[in-house]
Amino acid sequence: MREWWQMMTCVEIFRRCAEATIQHKLIARESARDKEFHSQNWFESRLAETHLKYERGGRNSYPDFRLVEHTDGYEVKGLAYPGREVTYDCNSQAPSGYHNGRTVYHVFGRYPAQPDGNRYSLLDLVTCHGDFLNADHEYVHGNKSIKGFGSYGDIMVRDRKMYVAPTPFGLLNGVAHQRTLVVPETTSPGRRMRSGRRLGQNRGGSHPGGILVRSEKQ
Repeated sequence: MREWWQMMTCVEIFRRCAEATIQHKLIARESARDKEFHSQNWFESRLAETHLKYERGGRNSYPDFRLVEHTDGYEVKGLAYPGREVTYDCNSQAPSGYHNGRTVYHVFGRYPAQPDGNRYSLLDLVTCHGDFLNADHEYVHGNKSIKGFGSYGDIMVRDRKMYVAPTPFGLLNGVAHQRTLVVPETTSPGRRMRSGRRLGQNRGGSHPGGILVRSEKQ
């Protein structure tokens, strides 16, 4: 019988991702123009290793991956390093730990900005509960279109929202070149993980506390 903590998808999925970085399971991109899907494809391979059933969302859907037998979802963001890492653009939805009945975790991985080829290692990894980025569950995202624009009234203006949100690399110290999991205080990391420092209210009390957990295996 599996222990209760093994049924928590965030711990098991994080463990697979952390072990993959240690084992140098490489990211593969189709071309230098691929700045989005290579990270999602790498994460999907780790997700498949857990044998958890999941669905992959379409472009601009949120979150990127939705588990079938669990009410958890995962949003994946790759960040080039060196480069922009303190904030990131959210095109489809403001980050949150709860969306449409699901608990949402955000997975951030940094990769070389100028790799030698189209296969390369993930430099570091942070998986965090979405409430660490934004604990507001009341906001409802929506895009609006305005018709009748222009001299002939046949132009439509698309009002598509874009959000700029902080990343864990901008909010936390000591996570660079590590494998880090940030979860609510009520979550147990299990025997394969070791607990790190306990986070209090961060950034003027705007972020809920959590437990900082890293993979034990080096």
